[in-house]
Amino acid sequence: MNEMNGRVVVITGGSGGIGSAICRLFAESGAQVIVTYRSDEAAAQSLVSGFPGDGHLAAHVQVDDSESVQRLAQIVAERYSTVDVLVNCAGLTRPVPHDDLDALDDDLIDTIFRVNWRGAFACVRAFKDLLSNGDGGLVVNISSVAGVTGMGSNVAYCASKAALDSMTRSLARALAPRIRVVSVSPGFVEGEYSSRMNPAILDEQRRKTPLGRIAQAHDVADAVLAVATSLRFSTGCIIPVDGGRPLG
Repeated sequence: MNEMNGRVVVITGGSGGIGSAICRLFAESGAQVIVTYRSDEAAAQSLVSGFPGDGHLAAHVQVDDSESVQRLAQIVAERYSTVDVLVNCAGLTRPVPHDDLDALDDDLIDTIFRVNWRGAFACVRAFKDLLSNGDGGLVVNISSVAGVTGMGSNVAYCASKAALDSMTRSLARALAPRIRVVSVSPGFVEGEYSSRMNPAILDEQRRKTPLGRIAQAHDVADAVLAVATSLRFSTGCIIPVDGGRPLG
């Protein structure tokens, strides 16, 4: 498990369910991991304290505040000099029935796009020069099957993930050959969010998934690590981690 030995990895939203699984796997693979958090410092510090090796960091950032992102990039530049992988995992949503157009108010729409899309773009913009150092960098955007199927927590969330995938393709072209950009696109992932859902909905998702289960956070983490270590000639693509759910 030394594929990432000596590499520097920044993971936004790193203290969340999917983010923490990605952080742990990269740390176990030898990377120095910068875990960002928005509000739960204790969770981020606890996560980092359990990593093997040294050189890890828990750092506060608000991805929808470009100045906050720039400050983080400066801290990382001073401490590490380079970044090998940036994982944009920070995101948010709120369940709103797709046919209830009035409930999807403007403030929620703007917040979803500000965090899920603009926040990811701000991070790429801030870390672009650091990612261009060394052997070249990698950006992994954590997307969602909702961006393809149009089925998800609300219409704006689905649209924000479709926009994220479009950005992946655009930036993969614009930043090549020094920086690769890839989306990893999960379906339902078991965790805190899914635990609040009606169990009948989750059972239906399992039945309609050809591989017969809902993804775990480690499935997403495995895909991200594979992009960094094995799929080195891939860029501008959307890698699904959904068990074949769109086929069901």
